[in-house]
Amino acid sequence: MKITNIIGRQVLDSRGNPTIEVDLYSGKVYGRAIVPSGASTGVHEALELRDNGKSFFGKSVHNAVRNVNILKKHLIGIKLNQEKLDNLMLSLDGTSNKSKFGANTILGISMAFARCQASVEKKLLFQVLGNKKVMPIPFANIINGGKHAAGKLAMQEFMIVPKKAKSFTQATEQVSETYHLLKNEISKKYGKSATHVGDEGGFAPPLKNAEEALNLIQKAIDKSGYKLSIAMDAAASEFYKKGKYNVGKTLSKDELVDYYLRLIKKYKIISLEDPFDQDDYEPWKELTKKSKIQIVGDDLLVTNKDRITMALKNKLCNSLLLKVNQIGTVTEAIQSAKLSMKNKWNVMVSHRSGETEDTFISDLSIALGCGQIKLGAPCRGERTAKYNQLLRIEESLKRIKYGF
Repeated sequence: MKITNIIGRQVLDSRGNPTIEVDLYSGKVYGRAIVPSGASTGVHEALELRDNGKSFFGKSVHNAVRNVNILKKHLIGIKLNQEKLDNLMLSLDGTSNKSKFGANTILGISMAFARCQASVEKKLLFQVLGNKKVMPIPFANIINGGKHAAGKLAMQEFMIVPKKAKSFTQATEQVSETYHLLKNEISKKYGKSATHVGDEGGFAPPLKNAEEALNLIQKAIDKSGYKLSIAMDAAASEFYKKGKYNVGKTLSKDELVDYYLRLIKKYKIISLEDPFDQDDYEPWKELTKKSKIQIVGDDLLVTNKDRITMALKNKLCNSLLLKVNQIGTVTEAIQSAKLSMKNKWNVMVSHRSGETEDTFISDLSIALGCGQIKLGAPCRGERTAKYNQLLRIEESLKRIKYGF
């Protein structure tokens, strides 16, 4: 496919902050992509380029937009596929963390190219991203804490996961109904004013610790009558300081391991993400060995093959959280997923807290056949857009292998 034009612009994400949108043309056909942004970001992530000036309190992305025009001069008129395009941009950037042009600049072009290719080939996006057709299980964040909400709850995400759903459509129904039952539980205990939501659409009541959140969710699950599991994202790097972890009380790394093991046993938690700081390796290994559940690396791995290889060697976790904007190209994200699955890890495709109406990750999760996707709550347009895209795709597929 030959690129004939690329246009970048500044738009807004779900938090009202600037992000970059890219339109990429091949003749009269084009693809459009919007890049998301995280709040609790790992220190090893590729660089998100912002202007750091007065506009939008330093968060504008005008330099990233200008860099689209710089890269455009090198990309127009050349026959490219996804891998060649991404590798060419990596070569032109020449830095280990994409700090020259910005990972957001590069990713915007990379994602828009994939969409344009799908249009040129008259295919659905997931069909050009991979050859799998596996609908994912939704991990729905229905209570928000940490950096995703204002309050004292240190741990960031409390999720429900359908266990017995026969389709994504049925899983969405179970998640949505349980979400509304949780709203009722929160309203009864804390009042209607406590049912406001955080960045990812989950409720953000005035909770002090993980047990309070988990007890509320368990009540909602029991009332729903559905077979639902509980998952958590601790985002522990955000409450780690000088070798200690503040989860409402200050714990050592060994004490935090024991605390997690008690929560896992009591609430039958099936998945735990970022339980420790991104560079505090010892307790990662201990919990992965002792817990026997899915231990997910997010800030630990940042969708980076080198970090994944290190974690594999040291047995730090057993699952990858895949975020395309952590690494900065579609090709690298897919390579990280394949490396993980080759080593019998699970892979969970994920949104970011600063999301957009772009549904790229819905298609990516199906294309990779990973069977898991983290979407947020069934609330707020930037979250429901992903659910709705998966519902559309499921309808379009007559014969499908489910990840359930």
